[in-house]
Parts: sequence; C-alpha cells; structure tokens
Amino acid sequence: MKFYFVIALAAFSFKILAAGLPPSAEVVLKNGDKRIGTYVSSNDGFETSSYWIVGPKGLVFIDTQFLPSAAQEALEWAEQTTGKKVELAIVLHPNPDKFNGTGLYKKRGIKVVTADQVLAHIPHVHEIRTKAFFERYKPDYPTELVLPDSFGNATKELSAAGITVKAHVLGRGCSEAHVVVQFEDHVFPGDLITNGNHAWLELGLVDEWLKRLNEIEQLEPEFIHPGRGPSGDDGLIERQRSYLIKVRELVRAAKPRLPVNKKKAKAIVEKLYTLYPGYGFPFFAQFGVPAVWEVMAAPKK
Repeated sequence: MKFYFVIALAAFSFKILAAGLPPSAEVVLKNGDKRIGTYVSSNDGFETSSYWIVGPKGLVFIDTQFLPSAAQEALEWAEQTTGKKVELAIVLHPNPDKFNGTGLYKKRGIKVVTADQVLAHIPHVHEIRTKAFFERYKPDYPTELVLPDSFGNATKELSAAGITVKAHVLGRGCSEAHVVVQFEDHVFPGDLITNGNHAWLELGLVDEWLKRLNEIEQLEPEFIHPGRGPSGDDGLIERQRSYLIKVRELVRAAKPRLPVNKKKAKAIVEKLYTLYPGYGFPFFAQFGVPAVWEVMAAPKK
C-alpha cells in the first residue's frame, strides 16, 4: 500500500503545475492544508483515495475504501499520524470502493453516514460487485453488507470532531446518486472528479455528470480532493469537464445506433488513449465508451 499525507501549511501559496500543459500533466497541490490527510490504496484497490479532516476533537473521514484491509490501514495511518480518533465517516456514492469498509468502521465505533439516495442503491451494487469481485479478493472482500446510517435526503450540515462539514446531496453522475462534502474552501467530490485517470462511465451519463460538475463549481472551491489522483485546485473541474465533453463528441461523431458498433467503440477508446496519454485505469474507458454509446443511441423519451 502507499500513503501520503498533506502536511504543508495552508498559509503558503497554492499553485497548479498543469496550466497550459497537455492533458496528461498532473494538476496537484503545491501547498495544501495541514488539516487534510490522504490515504491511497494499492492498484488492487483501484488506487482509491480516502481523506480525513483534522478537527480539534478528532477526525472526519471521507469514504471507507474498497477492501477491509485497506480500510483498516487507512484508519490506523490517520490515527497514528494525527494522534486523534476518527469520529465520523461519510460515504460519497454507491460504489464499493466508497462503502465496503463500512462494517469495519462501525466495529471500531465510528459512525458512518450517507444520504438516503446513496443508501438506496448500495444493496444492489453490493450484490453485483460481490459476484464480480469475491473470488478475486477472497477472503479480503466483505460478503456481509453493513449499511451506513442515513443523514436524510437533502443537503445537511454534519458536525463531529469539533468541526462542521456540509454534505451536498446531488443526483446521478458516475453513480446513481452522490454526496459531495464541503469543508470551508475544500470539496470532496468522490469519483465525479478524478485527476489523471479515465472516468468511470459505467452508466454512460455524460450529460448528468456535467450537471454535477456545474453544481460543484457553484460551491466555489479552492481545493479539490478527487476520488482518484492527487488533490488540486478548481482547475480539476474544467479538466474533468473537458474529458467528458470529448468522450461525448467522439461518440456523437460516430453516429451511434443500437446495438453498439464494437469496432467503432474500440476506435474511440484508442483515441482517448492517444488524447490522454498516461491516464490511469485505461480499462475504465473500455467499459465507459459502450455505455455512453448506448445512452446516446437510445430512443428519446
């Protein structure tokens, strides 16, 4: 496993490395906020980022990791590094790399919460992902579903560890429902924003995802902590938007009709590899392009 912890002083200047550089260049924090910590799982765990916010009385955690071993490691790393205990964890959307560690967190006495809309989709996602992943990861994959608690179905302020965050409840995007956490000028969007990685377009919902990015932009964040890839500034929003628009343009140019033309879809995937060299998880594009094709080719209701 690999970890990193953002420890630079917030008073220092904050810069992007990628202005004017090609799409593969990273947008990262030169100087962050010592109250924000990050754990990144191994490639087996999809290099998933979990974050913690340091409050005067403890820690607030963002997402619970894909594998229980990673969830355990993330908690131990956060608590050992800060000398404080995790009091609250927030699940951002119904993907297993966000909610699979819920049971372990709860056993540790940590309250885990999400929105009603996210909660409603977790059982189905857990069922299909367990079928897909259990044999590969056993015994390090949770077969028992332990659900987060609900904080309700609308945007709400959540207080723990001596701090208050705002949990914004958003609609469909890379998942069927989303929570985006805001702490002062920091935003935690989950996989709605990734840095230097292909987008998880399993649902093919480019238009809805773009709406979510607009909503995140309206929060006017200075610091963005993505679900995958290094933290950065608000330039990550435009980076993600441009990627999604490019996928849509490429699929539209192929004049999609059902069923999916596998040859044309493969060509689009290869084009994305060319346009975004070095982007992580290229197989995400292999899943995503056909899904976008199907959505765009479907009869309009």
